[in-house]
Amino acid sequence: MAQNRSDKLKRLVTVQRHLEKMAEIDLANTTRQRQEVNETMEVVVEAINSLEPVHRSFSHHYSGQYSRLQQQEQMLANVQQMHEMRVVRERTKGDRMEERMKEARSAEEREAADDSIYDLIDQHIAYKARSE
Repeated sequence: MAQNRSDKLKRLVTVQRHLEKMAEIDLANTTRQRQEVNETMEVVVEAINSLEPVHRSFSHHYSGQYSRLQQQEQMLANVQQMHEMRVVRERTKGDRMEERMKEARSAEEREAADDSIYDLIDQHIAYKARSE
């Protein structure tokens, strides 16, 4: 079964939009993880600055944990930047494909209109030929 170019492009646009959504979900997950790490860092800083004797005895442990959290936050920041670029790239691809789909659809509609006009002309010529 022959499919129109616009129908094929429409399916591709749907797939591309799905890829875009997946990239947005990955970005949202990374953003959420960064937020959790930042909240944990705040709690650790509060524990380090606490005057309670329990926290003072663990201050060395807290500083090690804080440095690990800083590294994790930096890594997540880089991952988030990568996901942001991926979202933009997928969105751009989808927009371009959608434009091509619309162009193909309008070309198909023009072709169908032209064919109907040619059919009318052929019918008119055939009618005149029978009349004579």
